[in-house]
Amino acid sequence: MNQKTKDMVSAALCVALGLIVPQVFHLIPFVGTVPNLGGVFLPMHIPVLLCGLLCGWRYGAACGAVVPLLSSVVTGMPVLWPQGVSMVFELAAYGLVAGLLYRGMKKGVYPALVAAMVAGRLVSGAAKAILFGMAGKPFGMAAFLSGAFTTAIPGIILQLVLLPALVLALERSGVVAPARAGSAA
Repeated sequence: MNQKTKDMVSAALCVALGLIVPQVFHLIPFVGTVPNLGGVFLPMHIPVLLCGLLCGWRYGAACGAVVPLLSSVVTGMPVLWPQGVSMVFELAAYGLVAGLLYRGMKKGVYPALVAAMVAGRLVSGAAKAILFGMAGKPFGMAAFLSGAFTTAIPGIILQLVLLPALVLALERSGVVAPARAGSAA
């Protein structure tokens, strides 16, 4: 199988995971005062970041743009306007930056992952400020900081632990070609 076919299949798998993994988190009952485990553990972000790291920026960006739209249509989550549309921009940025830095520029997985997480959150803040404003819903700095960082700390930690280990395991097993020697560093 050639690399383009492998990337297409891997990206399709990541899209499928982007639909399935959040549903698993929604099966878990509410915990204490946490009404939305998806907003805490960010399960839709994981397959999109993984797609960028494994398949490159084109597939990562496409996966990030498609997953929230498909999820909204298939499951009703996220609500398409304005949350789902803002997530299209956010997740596309995650996949694009992760793939560009890791596969394109041959940076290590941690620098690529952290840069993607920061870039995606900045894009998310800008998109939400514009789209929520258009929808007549306030979205200020406090809402941005709370949603992008404070509430998301468990998800950020999960991504920083899970994704490098998963990328390294897939590269070492030969399922995915390494981006470069020592790429998980």
